[in-house]
Amino acid sequence: MAEQGRVLVVDDDETVRDVVRRYLEVAGFDVDVAGDGTEGLRLFAETGPDLVVLDVMMPGLNGLEVCRRLRQLSQVPIVMLTALGEEENRIAGLQLGADDYVTKPFSPKELALRVSSVLRRARMPRPAPAATELADGDLSLQMTARQASIGGVELPLTSREFDLLAFFLAHPGVAFSRADLLEKVWGWDFGDQSTVTVHVRRLREKIEKDPAKPVRVATVWGVGYRYDPVRP
Repeated sequence: MAEQGRVLVVDDDETVRDVVRRYLEVAGFDVDVAGDGTEGLRLFAETGPDLVVLDVMMPGLNGLEVCRRLRQLSQVPIVMLTALGEEENRIAGLQLGADDYVTKPFSPKELALRVSSVLRRARMPRPAPAATELADGDLSLQMTARQASIGGVELPLTSREFDLLAFFLAHPGVAFSRADLLEKVWGWDFGDQSTVTVHVRRLREKIEKDPAKPVRVATVWGVGYRYDPVRP
């Protein structure tokens, strides 16, 4: 196996598959390619990749359904490929548990760097949490169990949403730029900062009474976001 690991690329566009495969191989990965979702699931079972690059728009079994099925089987990192204007698909992919997305048209070199970064972070051992619980009013995070609840009702957070909320709760009242959050929560020093925007939006939908008028995760115009505690 290559030093970096094995990547499965699932895309119905032969040109995209070939270009992505060549760039990932240059970056040190072993690469398997599939032309549709059904073949992708079969190859996933056969090869056990370390990461999956998955196109959203494919005939037959589309990328969102493949992502859903993969998450039933594994927590393997998934990077979705979406087209410009497919915001609903990007949000749906992140909700299903995708780790990141790249928007077409994209730079193959940047995609290879993104894959390396996602995989490197996935392999990092999680540090022991400084606190076993973080709380604000009726919002509670159990750090060791990685469970979140509000008003006693468990929140269906993705792994990244949990990490983002935990970071906010650990730094109340501090404004962070999207670049700051990309570095401190995602562990990346480059990448599409709209990834942060989408995650913040999804998080607000789950923890705010009115996501259109958030009181916890505030927008700091010209800067980024700040967590404002609701406790007295």
